[in-house]
Amino acid sequence: QVQLVESGGGSVQAGGSLRLSCEYSSSRICMAWFRQGPGKEREGVACINSVGNTRYADSVKGRFTISRDNAKNTLYLQMNSLKPEDTAMYYCAAGPACHRSPGLYPYWGQGTQVTVSS
Repeated sequence: QVQLVESGGGSVQAGGSLRLSCEYSSSRICMAWFRQGPGKEREGVACINSVGNTRYADSVKGRFTISRDNAKNTLYLQMNSLKPEDTAMYYCAAGPACHRSPGLYPYWGQGTQVTVSS
C-alpha cells in the first residue's frame, strides 16, 4: 500500500505560478499528476519514471515541470504561466508504469485544488 498526500494548491491569477507537492510513503516506478476540471474527465498532466524520464500533456508542455526527490519521498509539479483552463483538482498517482490512462494507477492522493482566475 502506498499513501500519497498532495499540497500546494491554491488560487492564483492567470500568468502566475504554483508548485504542487506530493509526499509518498514509498515510491513506485511511475509517479504522475492528473487533474480533473469541473464536468470533465480525469486527464494526465505529467509523469516521471524511476530513471527520470518525463512525459507531458500537450496542453502543459513548456509551462509545467514534473520532478521527484526519492530521498525526500516527494513528487513535485512546478506550474508556470497558469491559465484559467488549468483550473482543476490535481491528483498525485503512483503505479508500475507511466501511462495516460488513470485506470492503470492503483494508488491515488486525495487531491489539491488549483484555481486560476483571469
